[in-house]
Amino acid sequence: MARIKKSPNGDTPFQKLLGHNKDILVKWSALGETLVRDGVLSAKLKEQVRRTLAQENGCEYCKAKGKPDPKVMDERMLVAAGFAEVFLKHKGNIPDHAFGVITEYFTEIEISELCAFIAFTTASQYFGAMMRLEAE
Repeated sequence: MARIKKSPNGDTPFQKLLGHNKDILVKWSALGETLVRDGVLSAKLKEQVRRTLAQENGCEYCKAKGKPDPKVMDERMLVAAGFAEVFLKHKGNIPDHAFGVITEYFTEIEISELCAFIAFTTASQYFGAMMRLEAE
C-alpha cells in the first residue's frame, strides 16, 4: 500500500500519487512522454534501459513491468543497458573509461538523450520507491 492516498488526478497509480499537485503531474507526465517515445533513440532501447534501472531503484511498481529481455536486445541495447548498470553502481559518477565505451556506440545527441532518460527514469523510480508504490 502506498504511503499516501492516491489523488483523483492522473491515469496510472504513479500519476495519481503525483496528482496531488496538478502542475507537477502535467509537467512530469509531459516530460516522461517525451522521453519514452522514439526520439534519436528508439522507445524499445529505452524500455530495456528502464527495465535495467528498475531492478535496483527500489520501485516495486516499476520492477513488476519486467526484467530486461536479452532476447530482444541488439548490441546497442546491450551497451545502453550496461551503461545504466554502471550508472547504478557508481551512483551517477560514471568513470571515464565506462563513458568512453558509450561514445563508441552512440553519437553525442544520443548520449544526451540516454543520460536524460536515465536521470528522469531514476527520479521516477525513486519517487515510486519513496511512496512504496506496489504492483497492481
